[in-house]
Amino acid sequence: MLRESVRLCKQKRPFHIDAWVVLPEHMHCIWTLPNDDVDFSNRWKIIKTHFSKSLPKVEERSKVRVKRGERGIWQRRFWEHAIRDDRDYKNHMDYLHFNPVKHGYAERVIDWPYSSFHRFVDDEVYPANWAEGLNIEIDAGEYVS
Repeated sequence: MLRESVRLCKQKRPFHIDAWVVLPEHMHCIWTLPNDDVDFSNRWKIIKTHFSKSLPKVEERSKVRVKRGERGIWQRRFWEHAIRDDRDYKNHMDYLHFNPVKHGYAERVIDWPYSSFHRFVDDEVYPANWAEGLNIEIDAGEYVS
């Protein structure tokens, strides 16, 4: 359903998915929006709304969420970062793909199935054993390994 929600959003408000990783409680993505378009918020709203409406209402919700008519699936906000240059792009791409290992969901990056990493391996951007033995973080915009 998440894929369908993204597909519908892209029809209404186009963007290119550079990279994406989905984990059990959060996800990271890198998008390229059309020139002169910086509207991440409405794209996330479309995705979250469509996805949420597809699920039965069984999650626990706080009184505040009930009062606001909000589901308990998504956090209210998202964090965006404008990529500054090629180095920043590479650092965030690495961080995104390493995230399942960082959080203990996989021992190796290649083992996590819900990641664009596999496409990058197929395109020979990353080797299949990339980052084995590394710890990758983004600290104040700088790459740390």
